Amino acid sequence: MNANSIRFADRWLGLPACAVLTLFRKLFDWRKPSGPVKRILFLKLVEQGATVLAYPALRAAVEKVGRENVFFMVLAENRPILDLLDVIPPENVVVVPTGGIAKTLRGMLGAIGKIRAAGIDAVIDYELFSRASAVLAYVSGAARRIGYHSYHGDGPWRGDLMTHRLVCNPHLHMQTVMSLMVEAVGQDPRDLPALDIDVRTLDADLKRFQPTSIEADEVRGIILKASGASEGGPLALLNANASDLLPLRKWDSNRYVDLAHRLLASHPDLRIAFTGAPSEAAAAKSLVRKVGDPRCFSLAGQTTMRQLIVLYTLADLLVTNDSGPAHFASLTGIDVITLFGPETPAVFGVRGPLSHILHAGLPCSPCVNAANNRLSACRNNLCMQAITVDRVEATALRVLAERERRLAKAV
Repeated sequence: MNANSIRFADRWLGLPACAVLTLFRKLFDWRKPSGPVKRILFLKLVEQGATVLAYPALRAAVEKVGRENVFFMVLAENRPILDLLDVIPPENVVVVPTGGIAKTLRGMLGAIGKIRAAGIDAVIDYELFSRASAVLAYVSGAARRIGYHSYHGDGPWRGDLMTHRLVCNPHLHMQTVMSLMVEAVGQDPRDLPALDIDVRTLDADLKRFQPTSIEADEVRGIILKASGASEGGPLALLNANASDLLPLRKWDSNRYVDLAHRLLASHPDLRIAFTGAPSEAAAAKSLVRKVGDPRCFSLAGQTTMRQLIVLYTLADLLVTNDSGPAHFASLTGIDVITLFGPETPAVFGVRGPLSHILHAGLPCSPCVNAANNRLSACRNNLCMQAITVDRVEATALRVLAERERRLAKAV
């Protein structure tokens, strides 16, 4: 499903569903959470990059109830990252098929049946102010439902379906928010939304992915086939396309071409590969032709999700806008330059010493967030245009030089 389909369904189907279920709950549903939590379900249907940020929260849930008692509902196209994180059993990933609104709705009905059969007693809604996820949380049958609530118009209305109602704090990093929701499971709903928890005590470590030697050799073979040359110097990856979930995040493709020209000229042994999904393969090849250098080639559409992460372990630098690849790369030892515009790095930025964030800081940015359902009136992303090729080039050359020094010391 694309962004417009998701928003259409959330508004025209989700809104009345939330209203009807809220009325039903007020009139007939007087259940109160009781007893210890035994089984936890996470709802995060879209955006695999954000799922990476949930890794510490998933581990915390596993510690609370055991690995076999943690479940995750996700759209089919977003499952691969869960398999790679390997926090919960594969059979506990509840997959909703995609391919149009009708097919997805039918798939949700089947997923609801699986959840109810599993005896879930706590649902954590990571879709923030989504109405569809609020409905799913309620019909799951769980007595505890943890998620955002619009108390005073501070977010899109989605009824009153949560038992543990939290406020949206736009100053907290999303990784922290996800961990706090797990901690809220054990809180008395009457005490919420107040949370007396020191966020500094929350686990912030992400998984470090290590490929097998066979996997690494397979990806080296893909690089060799695409580049037509044996391994050379450092490898820089350029992710020139943004998901259509938020097109405003896109940095102009011609700037990536200009950046590639400059980096190749400054670094005589550097190799550059454009990456992307299969749907972006043609566009990536077009950019490679514009660069017109034998050291520049395309890997877009030539790897699986797991092979993409393996690729990051073999490369030295990734330049990308604020999108999933930045978070996928954070599972490896690659340096990542992330270009931020309509969203804030304070909430979604990759953490750690290998993360290098570029942000223009215009007064109109950030313009999308959980409270406005990630909708913006902007039609001209000046915040991304303000990040110049000069600035990205300087950062990339500095990062490559620092990386070369680190590797030399490690030898």
